[in-house]
Amino acid sequence: MTNAVDKFSDIRAYNDDEIQPAIQRVIKNDEFINAIISFRFSKIAKFAGFILKPLLRRYFLYKWGSINSIDEMQRVVGGYMEHMIASTTTGFTYSGLDKLDPEQNYLFVSNHRDIAMDPAFVNWALYSENFKTVRIAIGDNLLSKPYVSDLMRMNKSFIVRRSVSGVREMMKSLAHLSDYIFTSLQDESNIWIAQKEGRAKDGFDKTEPAIIKMFYVNGKKQKISFSDYINTLNIVPVAVSYEFDPCDQHKAQELYDKAKFGEYKKSQFEDIESIVRGITGQKGRVHVAFGQPLKGEFSDAEMVAQEIDRQIYRNYHLHPSNLIAAKEDLLSIATADKDRFKARLDEIKPELQEIVLKMYANPVKNHLG
Repeated sequence: MTNAVDKFSDIRAYNDDEIQPAIQRVIKNDEFINAIISFRFSKIAKFAGFILKPLLRRYFLYKWGSINSIDEMQRVVGGYMEHMIASTTTGFTYSGLDKLDPEQNYLFVSNHRDIAMDPAFVNWALYSENFKTVRIAIGDNLLSKPYVSDLMRMNKSFIVRRSVSGVREMMKSLAHLSDYIFTSLQDESNIWIAQKEGRAKDGFDKTEPAIIKMFYVNGKKQKISFSDYINTLNIVPVAVSYEFDPCDQHKAQELYDKAKFGEYKKSQFEDIESIVRGITGQKGRVHVAFGQPLKGEFSDAEMVAQEIDRQIYRNYHLHPSNLIAAKEDLLSIATADKDRFKARLDEIKPELQEIVLKMYANPVKNHLG
């Protein structure tokens, strides 16, 4: 397995012996410390930053200085998750794991609403039922900062290279990624990957067949038939649903700007800000629904994508916010839920409200077919 690990050193998650050196790099990184100060202590950052910097470094050394393995890091992250669930949700539930086997390895293909929280909630459900946590696919567009790359890779994230240019390099990168996913599944690991590149900003979940084609690059190289290879991957569709999306207004702004001006200009730290907003923002109730492993005859990537979509649409947990936005089953919805959704909508800019309503309504339309 050592050769396989070395072979994937450019994209894989960190190993145990790389955790503490990565932690030290993060703690020493000024950008990381400054980011924490600006997000957590924005009101006093200007006149107290020079005092906060050494105090924060000392704090992180105290909290993280003795972490020397992936399992220890996962336990620390688990503590943060417990706090996050208690402070930013009104309830977290999951379904479908009783139909899966903790001894099996699965390729979880999930809808994508939140950069960090989608795989985090999937992981929390798995952890709660004594399943192995996942290795998380993350695009290199999110890893422009070294400290972000370190933080992600020491929490079992691996890199999907999207910035590769040239057909030959792209094919090489896809083959490398496909090989890594297959090897991970053989090596007693679960995998999480989004059903498409980027979040579904309009709430319309749709699997990109190119993702399925990437899975098969390694199977094609091994001269295994498409259908047989898909069956070996143990693909499980996953539907993550949030009663409220902390990034809903920002997603709507992007869609509005593209429609009105033809483009949307992303700010320098927007991806990082989206991650922080998704973690700290109020989410209401959250549900993760695990589907059933894909088994049977599949003629092509489109057929696989359709089955993933079918399970995600069928299993998606519809919250009152979805039903209200879609004007479905309104008589059964409690007045308190209607009031909460109205209060949420009132916080949105008037010109964005219709986009936000569609964002919450689309899962209902997909669910109803």
